[in-house]
Amino acid sequence: MEHTRIRRFNTKDTYPEQNIDNDLCQAVVARGTTVFLRGQIGQNLDTSESVCIGDAKGQTEQAMYNIDMLLKEAGGKLEHICKVTIYISDPRYREDVYRVVGRWLKGVFPVSTGIVVSAFARPEYLVEVDATAVIPD
Repeated sequence: MEHTRIRRFNTKDTYPEQNIDNDLCQAVVARGTTVFLRGQIGQNLDTSESVCIGDAKGQTEQAMYNIDMLLKEAGGKLEHICKVTIYISDPRYREDVYRVVGRWLKGVFPVSTGIVVSAFARPEYLVEVDATAVIPD
């Protein structure tokens, strides 16, 4: 049985003044094996190299690629994500970052929280995406 998504919505309806199109929900009732992923950044996991310096959109793309790869390694897929937390260092990055996340998670409807932070572990990091997934039994 798949996860139950409660009160699905799309950000284009909730925030019509912003150009964002993300499928989200208010709560997820999860069944199966929980996978907690470390917050992902603009870093190549194979080389530990920082990528897309100065480009929040590019760093988000890398973070989502990492999340997809890690979930596959855990035996899951993006559709198993129940919660994402998106951290950005500047509110002006919000639309670009959320568009990238929304494209990767189209049709998934996770619970989502967005936070603006003053800094990350390294000054070149502009965004971090944290995800929790539950792989159904």
